Amino acid sequence: MLYLIFSEGYTSSIGADLHRSDLSNEAIRLTRAVHNLSSSAEGAEEVAGLLALMLLTDARRPARTGPDGELIPLAEQDRSLWDRKAIAEGLALVSATLSRGSIGVYQLQAAIAALHDEAARAEDTDWPQILALYGLLKRMSDNPMVTLNHAIAAAMVHGPAVGLELLEALDVDERLAGHYRLDAVRAHLCEMAGDHAAAIAHYLAAASRTTSVPERNYLTTQASKLRLPNRE
Repeated sequence: MLYLIFSEGYTSSIGADLHRSDLSNEAIRLTRAVHNLSSSAEGAEEVAGLLALMLLTDARRPARTGPDGELIPLAEQDRSLWDRKAIAEGLALVSATLSRGSIGVYQLQAAIAALHDEAARAEDTDWPQILALYGLLKRMSDNPMVTLNHAIAAAMVHGPAVGLELLEALDVDERLAGHYRLDAVRAHLCEMAGDHAAAIAHYLAAASRTTSVPERNYLTTQASKLRLPNRE
């Protein structure tokens, strides 16, 4: 429940604002309280992993939007705006929990977030390690969003054709039926592959399905950029 509250706060599913900081801040506060109360209890490592995941993810919030509230993707963010205090706390939690043996899904997701946050530039991201961690997550959790992110990581390591092939398994997954993220990821990978016509179609399909105004604007902007004469 705390994870869901944080996720809705970090990327609001509806409305004109990308974030609902009141929700994400409250989720972090409550998770920190649970962590303080459960430091020696069973499952404490996963609570610590969840807190680390929230901190490492929320640390990027100041760089996720531009002056007009527009969405800025991870690869294009000004990383000097990231919250280094939150990153340091999150990294310390990840290091402490991963050394205790049993590893859960929140710990693995936190480790992935840590690899993103540790990269000084987008091109410095350790995608092979991220791909390996998503491979572990896929074996531990039957979650279509994990499969989606695994396909992205595979594309970054092995090329967009590999990522697009992995996405085909999600076309028949009813849990993602009509979900904009599948089209958004396919659009990005098609753009990487140089198939601009397919990328435009999928960007627009994703834009028509999201209820978030900043995400819709970002997706339609990406489609418009690919229509420019110098991109034809």
